[in-house]
Amino acid sequence: MQGSAKLSLPAKQLISDPGNVIFISAASLWEIRIKQGLGKLDLPVNFEASLNRLGFEELTVSVAHTSELAKLPALHQDPFDRMLLAQARLEKLLLLSADQSLLAYGAPVITG
Repeated sequence: MQGSAKLSLPAKQLISDPGNVIFISAASLWEIRIKQGLGKLDLPVNFEASLNRLGFEELTVSVAHTSELAKLPALHQDPFDRMLLAQARLEKLLLLSADQSLLAYGAPVITG
């Protein structure tokens, strides 16, 4: 939404392609709000409304996701990233992340 330089051109193309359904996890929003509360991130007041307007689909965190998380080897220590990976695996989605270390898990990760 803010044109971050961390997002590669291929990632921007995947997100902006109207043929793709883009999910945003409640886990991501939780992490974003924590960073905002710590003063590490500045968000527009209408952040969630903007996500809806841009067509992002909400992906809630379920008990099944936590069960999938428990199956993951401890290759990565960030609990939010590991939850996103568990959700992607269980829901048969691709996880788009700038974090190269998630590639150690293999599919379903795309870095960008």
